[in-house]
Amino acid sequence: SSNAKIDQLSSDVQTLSAKVEQLSNDVNAMRSDVQAAKDDAARANQRLDNKVVSHVRK
Repeated sequence: SSNAKIDQLSSDVQTLSAKVEQLSNDVNAMRSDVQAAKDDAARANQRLDNKVVSHVRK
């Protein structure tokens, strides 16, 4: 019956919506992890630059 199909579609849409929300949350979590990694890398590069400069000056 078409009612059963509509119910199934409605259920599928709800499932997909939940999955999309979970993916969105995962992406947002990764964004902050990526930003933290970029910040760490920038600090490490700065430390290396400082070491190179201090060796060159000696």
